Amino acid sequence: MRPRTPHALLAAAAALAAAVAVPRPAAAAVPAPGTYYVQSATTGLNAADSGGAVEQHRPRGDEDRQQWRLRPSGSVYLLENTDAPGSCLGRGGEQAATVACTSADAPWEITASGADRYTLKVPGTARHLAVAAKPAGANHPARLVLGGPGDLAAWYLTPVDPATGPMPPPDRRTLDQVTFLTTHNAYANGADGGFAPPFINLAPNQTRGIERQLADGVRGFMLDIHQTPDGAILCHNSCTLVSRPVALWVDLQRMVDFLKAHPDEFVTVFLEDYVDPGVLRAELARVSGLSDVLYRPDLTGVRQNGWPAMADLIAAGDRLLIFTDHSRSADQAAGLTRDSFGVMYQREWTVENHWSMGPGIGSSDWSCYSRWYDANTNIPLIRTEPGFRPLFVMNHFRDVPVTGTAGTDNTKLADRARRFCQPAARKKPTFLAVDHYDRGDPAAAVAALNAYTYP
Repeated sequence: MRPRTPHALLAAAAALAAAVAVPRPAAAAVPAPGTYYVQSATTGLNAADSGGAVEQHRPRGDEDRQQWRLRPSGSVYLLENTDAPGSCLGRGGEQAATVACTSADAPWEITASGADRYTLKVPGTARHLAVAAKPAGANHPARLVLGGPGDLAAWYLTPVDPATGPMPPPDRRTLDQVTFLTTHNAYANGADGGFAPPFINLAPNQTRGIERQLADGVRGFMLDIHQTPDGAILCHNSCTLVSRPVALWVDLQRMVDFLKAHPDEFVTVFLEDYVDPGVLRAELARVSGLSDVLYRPDLTGVRQNGWPAMADLIAAGDRLLIFTDHSRSADQAAGLTRDSFGVMYQREWTVENHWSMGPGIGSSDWSCYSRWYDANTNIPLIRTEPGFRPLFVMNHFRDVPVTGTAGTDNTKLADRARRFCQPAARKKPTFLAVDHYDRGDPAAAVAALNAYTYP
C-alpha cells in the first residue's frame, strides 16, 4: 500500500504516476535462470528429449531427459537439456526437436500467460510450442508440435528444486498443506476378518487391523466395498467365498469411535465403490455418531475459498471426510447422488497418480502421472481452479503386496514424493498411500513432508 502523505501535491503526483505506470515487460515475469520441467498445462506431462524428438512423457524426475536448464540469450531464452549439454529444446520444421543451442531454431520468446503459465513462441512468428490436438478416442500424441496460441500451447515451468516454505503453526495450516499416512486396502489385513477368497487372503495389503492402524497414526483409509444381500461389504474384487467378511459400517464405526475419543484428529476414507447409492446410504445410517463428525466440503465454500485451516475443522467437529470413486453421472441416472448424504465424488475434490509402481518383485516404475488421464478422461495431476487446489493422493505400492518389497519401497517414499510426484503435481501429497505401513517407516516420510510447504 502507498504510504499516506499530508502534502496534497505529492499525493496527486503519486496518483498520477500510478495511473500512467508502464507494465513490467514480459521478460520480467519469466522465471529466474535455473533447471525446470516444461510441463503441459493441458496434460500435466513433461517435455522430454527422445532421440532428437521432443515428446510429452510421464514425469520421471531425472530419469528420462526431462530436465531443462533455462537461461537468457539476449531478449530470448534457451532451454538446454541437462543430460545433453549443448542440446536445446528447439524446432525441426513444424515439430519440436532437440537442436544445437547455437542453432537459429533453439531460441524462444517466453511470455507469462497468467495463472503461473507461460507460452514459448518462435521469435518473430505466431508459432508456439504446443501439444498436438487429441484425436477422437485417443490420447494426445506424444510428439510436441508448433501451433497457434491457446490451451494446448500453455506450459508450466516447474522448478526441479523449488524453494519451499516453513510449515505454518498448527492453528493456521490448511488441510491441503498437511500430509497424512494412508493405507491402501486398509481392510485387507487378515486381523479384522476375511477380505478375499482363501488364496488371495494369503497376500494381505496390511497385517494390522483398523483400530491398530488408527493407534499407529494412519489417518487415511482405502476401502473396497461390494454389494451383497447384507449391504456394503469390504472385499477385494468379489465377496464370493470370503469367510468372515466385514461390513463397511463396522470399520466406519471404529473410526467414528476413535474420533470421539481423540477430538483433535482428522480421518479420510476413500471408497472403491461398487454398490448402489441407496445401499451405501443405508450402510452409513447404521454408524452411530457419524453425522457429528462428517465433513461436508461441498456445503462450506471450499471450491470458492480453498481448504480451511485444520484448527477450524477441529473446532467445528468436521473430522471425517469420505470420498467415493463412483461416477456422479451414473448416480444422477439412478436418481440419488452420494453427495446428497455426505459422500464426496473423489474426482471433483482430488487428483491421484496411477495406482501401481509395477509387479510385486523386480524393478519399479517411479513415474508419477494421473490415474485419470486416458483416451476418455483428462484430469491431470496439475489441475487447479480459481481459489481451489485439489488434494493430492499419492499412491506408492505394487500390483501384489509382497511384504519385503513393500518394506523396501516404503524406505524410498520420501525421495519419490520429493523428486518425482511433488513436481509432477506441483503440490505436496496430501495422502501417502502404501502397503504394509508398518514396514520401512513411511511415517518418517509423512513427518518430513509435514515440515515444509510447497510454493
